[in-house]
Amino acid sequence: MPGGPNRPPEPTPPPPATPPVPESAAERALRRLGPARIALLLDIFKGAPSPELTHPFDKAETAYAAGDFDGALSALDALSIRFAEPRWPSLPDPFKRLRVPIPAPVPPHWDPDHALAPPERELRRGRRVAEDQLALAEGSIAWLAAHGVGSEDLAAALVEARETLAAHGVTREFYGPIDRIWSSVRERAPRPRATADRAPPSAPAPGPEDA
Repeated sequence: MPGGPNRPPEPTPPPPATPPVPESAAERALRRLGPARIALLLDIFKGAPSPELTHPFDKAETAYAAGDFDGALSALDALSIRFAEPRWPSLPDPFKRLRVPIPAPVPPHWDPDHALAPPERELRRGRRVAEDQLALAEGSIAWLAAHGVGSEDLAAALVEARETLAAHGVTREFYGPIDRIWSSVRERAPRPRATADRAPPSAPAPGPEDA
């Protein structure tokens, strides 16, 4: 009314947040097994990662194939901690996202998400996980292409996942092509082998002087 105090317009309420997509133990294991396989094949290990790295990976693969998805996740946790140890080569981006470092204790309010309500905090976590999955899938597909492993269909699946995330956020439709990528990575990429697991070089053929 005339002469009344100016009142700012009522803030527009934000759109309702999409609830995070629940993940089964099998899905969580698959989404870590695929990129872990490529990480152990990276050139930084010179073709022969330590048995201390391949052992938890082999344990995870065996458990996953047997349907023991909780056991696979436990073994992958051990591998993630190994990746963070300073005695191993430092993983390049995006594979360094597979590490689970043990940080020094800090006050809770130092966490930038500390003040958020639990639903919003979970949504942010889900978005970070989805973005990590996109980056890991892109790095894995690049490794396959660089090593002569067919990956054109996987590149198309990556585009589909990226467009779905941009248009609709973290949804089950986003994880459809992501899971197809990881299933194919497990089938197409060779299984990492430690130095002790590799066959010794064959002896050279005897020459005339050996006759």
